[in-house]
Amino acid sequence: MGRVQVYPSSHGRDYHRLLLQHGSPLLLLDCHQAEQQYHQLKAALPGVNLYYAVKSLNHPLLLSALARIGSGFEMASCGEMEQLRQLGIPPQSTIHTHPIKRDADIRAVLRYGCTTFVVDNADELGKFQPYRHRVGLLLRLSFRSRKARVDLSKKFGCAPAAVGGLLRQAVHMGIHIKGLCFHVGSQCADALAQAAAIETCNEVIRRHHATGAAPISYLDIGGGFPAPYRNEGLDIELYCAPIRKALSALPDHVRVIAEPGRFISAPAMTGLTTVIGRAVRDDVRWYYLDDGVYGAFSGQLFDHVRYPLVIFSDSHRRFNSVLAGPTCDSIDLIAENLRLPPLQLGDVVAGRLMGAYTVVSATLFNSLEKTRIVALPDACHPIEPSRTALCPTATV
Repeated sequence: MGRVQVYPSSHGRDYHRLLLQHGSPLLLLDCHQAEQQYHQLKAALPGVNLYYAVKSLNHPLLLSALARIGSGFEMASCGEMEQLRQLGIPPQSTIHTHPIKRDADIRAVLRYGCTTFVVDNADELGKFQPYRHRVGLLLRLSFRSRKARVDLSKKFGCAPAAVGGLLRQAVHMGIHIKGLCFHVGSQCADALAQAAAIETCNEVIRRHHATGAAPISYLDIGGGFPAPYRNEGLDIELYCAPIRKALSALPDHVRVIAEPGRFISAPAMTGLTTVIGRAVRDDVRWYYLDDGVYGAFSGQLFDHVRYPLVIFSDSHRRFNSVLAGPTCDSIDLIAENLRLPPLQLGDVVAGRLMGAYTVVSATLFNSLEKTRIVALPDACHPIEPSRTALCPTATV
């Protein structure tokens, strides 16, 4: 289960004020924090161009803020492409990475102007033959990692041993494979998995060059950079050290890109939810909140993470407790087996690091509206539970 911290009730007053002003539940978006995360990762991976994974959090203010500081964007659907197009994001700063596409998807993305796509098998390669003079493809390899929270190489990616055959097929079809790519999995706890994948790709690149074929000039190292759900002291510079070492061995002409999502978006949003009901069942105190796993806490089901929670109370007593969501479904439980102080109707529960894979995967089950997002001004600093004053808000 996620961690629960208890702060004095006075530290929650500004959250109460925000909820009174905007309604409950809320998600507080801090674009400044996302920009800081971007710069930290950029510094930890010098020379690597970052393409933010739109799927992790697609709020237009966040996308615009990242575009202003030079981020590229990774998209995986025509819906995400349309969001970028409407924001005026130049197609030259985008890549389309879903390995499986319909012909209509390819045509729509090409009309937008994006020409970089990903394939991982012969059928997908064949889909690009009609457009072979307009595209540059990345061939995705599969690298399974037990250290990743979400295994993304089970569903996608070819075995390294299959790369040679696919490259030869592409040459025969007149299709340009300009690079390789991989994704070791989301929320990867150990960068050694990424380093090992880079080393294998390096071997493939050098072996391919030895044949005299057109050079492979791109390597996309994917995402997987973790958010500190459990480790507040996560040092991204130290985490990326094995990755930097592996990248240093690549041929000089290879351009490296990455697709961070969670690392940038997770710390950029704080969730606020309110106690709307109470009950005692088998000596356990149940607190029913107005947000749950069908709403902004959906990442607990789909993303397999638990968010650090904050309770505001002056009581030193603790009771066995459960935090439950607002729907009528019994799986709508945010956290069980907690030792919490007594909570009152209207008390606030805050969830930290709730930017990635939360609101984007929320549902409308029980016809409950999705959690409202309130954006903090760019000049604001990240909200911490210990703050006694929050910056003014802008509702979006």
